[in-house]
Amino acid sequence: MSVTLEPVKPVPALVSVAITLTLWFLIPPPEGVSQNAWHHLALFVGTIAAIIGKALPIGAVSIIAISLVAITGVTNPGKPGAALADALSGFSNSLIWLIGISIMISISLTKTGLGARIGYMLIALFGKRTLGIAYALAFTETILAPVTPSNTARGGGIIHPIMKSVADSFGSKPEPGSTEKIGRYLSLVNYNTNPITSAMFITATAPNPLIVSLIAQGTDPAFELSWTMWAVAAFVPGIISLLLMPLVIYFMYKPEITKTPDAPDFAKAQLERLGPLSLAEKVTLGVFGLLLFMWAGVPELLFGDAYAINPTTAAFIGLSILLVTGVLQWDEVLKNKGAWDTVVWFAALVMMASFLGKLGLVSWLATTVGSGIDSLGVGWIPGMLILVLVYVYTHYFFASTTAHITAMMAAFLTAGIALGAPPALLALTLGFSSSLMMSLTHYGTGTAPIIFGSGYATLGEWWKVGFVMSVVNLAVWFYIGGLWWKILGYW
Repeated sequence: MSVTLEPVKPVPALVSVAITLTLWFLIPPPEGVSQNAWHHLALFVGTIAAIIGKALPIGAVSIIAISLVAITGVTNPGKPGAALADALSGFSNSLIWLIGISIMISISLTKTGLGARIGYMLIALFGKRTLGIAYALAFTETILAPVTPSNTARGGGIIHPIMKSVADSFGSKPEPGSTEKIGRYLSLVNYNTNPITSAMFITATAPNPLIVSLIAQGTDPAFELSWTMWAVAAFVPGIISLLLMPLVIYFMYKPEITKTPDAPDFAKAQLERLGPLSLAEKVTLGVFGLLLFMWAGVPELLFGDAYAINPTTAAFIGLSILLVTGVLQWDEVLKNKGAWDTVVWFAALVMMASFLGKLGLVSWLATTVGSGIDSLGVGWIPGMLILVLVYVYTHYFFASTTAHITAMMAAFLTAGIALGAPPALLALTLGFSSSLMMSLTHYGTGTAPIIFGSGYATLGEWWKVGFVMSVVNLAVWFYIGGLWWKILGYW
């Protein structure tokens, strides 16, 4: 039997290797940076280059990165066993398992039809106008966000099919002369909801736990965000962004069909097809309610610290219930490549990012960046704005949010703190911006190619709306968010 080989893509692989070897052998470490720390940076930059260039799938690149860290001993020279332990240390991070298990749990939303049911119920209630349908889609995704850490599965796998069904029901096809009726508008709302909901909960997108880890490592004393603290901090700016976004897009690309009196009937017909709430849906709904109860720290609030439940423990409890009740089968969990892939690449990137800090590279990079901004002679407020804007708009050069965060956030956080920015304010702004920047391009996150690929919006329309929404969202989260965090006493 012949086997079709799918080897590494040569051009991005050669670029990645060339970058690594150049840093390793040709560029000496700057003053204050040790030789093994510089070699670790070489491996890290090469890994990020391979991920950006898609030399191999991100999980495969991560396995190679783990191998290289172990075999070169950059984290623990001369101690092979200790170097291997360092290379595998990311797998002991509980936040990584929180996301992996949560992705497994979210299978039940699609399998049982509960996600679609929630969407159609909201359209039945608010769908008499196109704007109402837009808000129904946006708030459906918001309801699902805390328990769907794959923003791609949520926006592209659950909400997008609902959006397409609604557009089709009004004869709006993804082609010129037809998409303008309602499809273009709803598809742009469908996508631009995704970055906002991803910013609202730690468990709404996979990179968020990495951000929590980087913030804790980069602030002194450590600013450790719990699930509840993150959700409370994001609530006010998140709701305002969700309220503004459909209106902004409405004025930019007003749909030809503005009144949709038949939409509630269409949604009700879809609900009739789904039938009454099944036992599997009831169990899933109960598990999601229990997860939110535990993630929000309610047991601890009611009964004291002795009853606190770690968020990752809560996720394991939720998955266990779904397996015991038969809502999910173990084979389905095993076949969820996305969940296991996330655990692997997150473990690798968290490990590498962690050792950038431990080996002193983050502080060196931050000092370099901070010195450049400091030389401009501006205060911490303009300096912080420059850092945030550079951080956000360099996302045009990234096809992976995780790669972007891993490459830049720790250094920018440390640089901003050195400029005098309040650590919590800067940390929250950078952390939430890490999701908001996904609006910019049609390749900025996994959801984008799915919705853009449906053909309802042109590339120019997509990028124009993405840039405008990035400005609106940054303004809301920086100014209103900053005031809200001040009221909360975070800074």
